[in-house]
Amino acid sequence: MAKRKLNRRQKWRIEKVQNERNKRSQRRAEVAEEHLDEGQLGVEQNGLITAHFGTQVEIEITEGDNAGQRQRAHLRANLPALVTGDVVTWRPGNPTGVVVGCHDRRSELCRPNNRGELRPVAANVDYIVIVVAPFPTPYANLIDRYLVAAEHSGITPILALNKTDLVDDKNRTELENLLSIYPQIGYRLVYTSAKAENGLDELKSILEGNTCVFVGQSGVGKSSLINALLPGMNIPVGGLSEATHKGKHTTTTAKLFHFPSGGDLIDSPGIREFGLWHMSEDDIAEGFSDIRPFIGHCRFRDCKHNSEPKCALLEAVANGKITQRRMDSFRHLVGSLNML
Repeated sequence: MAKRKLNRRQKWRIEKVQNERNKRSQRRAEVAEEHLDEGQLGVEQNGLITAHFGTQVEIEITEGDNAGQRQRAHLRANLPALVTGDVVTWRPGNPTGVVVGCHDRRSELCRPNNRGELRPVAANVDYIVIVVAPFPTPYANLIDRYLVAAEHSGITPILALNKTDLVDDKNRTELENLLSIYPQIGYRLVYTSAKAENGLDELKSILEGNTCVFVGQSGVGKSSLINALLPGMNIPVGGLSEATHKGKHTTTTAKLFHFPSGGDLIDSPGIREFGLWHMSEDDIAEGFSDIRPFIGHCRFRDCKHNSEPKCALLEAVANGKITQRRMDSFRHLVGSLNML
């Protein structure tokens, strides 16, 4: 989906409104911090952000006698944007504490907002689980968007075909044709069903001891799958809209949960589009693991990989080293950049 173009006045109005909101939010944070400083704040300690609520975050205490307990905290106005999964330095208070610093991230998952500004979604993630299902219909371009984003973030992607209990003779061949290519190019594919409890042990064994984030179209069963992996969490579940046949959003903020056997899971808000507006053509090429080895080997430096002679990518397609479908997907994603 192309990003909607705005005229100069519309951009000015959006920036003006956003700046006013930021000023109000910063002032509220400063006032809250002044009240906190006037009260009794505990000593600085490390904590983990497990949820984000506007100017406040939920902090899990990670040390001392109260380890495992969670408390709300305000954010210092001079801090960068913090997200679920961030390890922070904070001072507990009653009833709210204050975050005073953030530790370096080992990784972060970002996506652009509606204005094309890159914003982090989750921090310190090891795996991104890309969930698809027979319904809503999965598409190669959408899967490849997630894979490019994961590769660009340095996060290992895993594909999960969920709701396997809905696979039948009518859709089995189409799903196999869509997904069979990914294990061939090095991506792990698991088959799961929260309803039939299929594939859960395999997925648990992969994610154990690591931090993961689940992404995918709304309606593919992310929340149901998480509920099956984490009994007792009771995350709200939504079905498909009868009008649009697309998923209804049930998750409104990214939250972090612990696996009983170790490791963390971040449930991110459902999204139907994962924009790559912030990336260049070279970035997208680097995000295709099977295309990446051939980048830079074309005869012409400005090769567009369409019909140019001695194009390394076209030769790789002809030799069966890159499938035509992946090449078409690459061209589609690059072409979407030119529509912005």
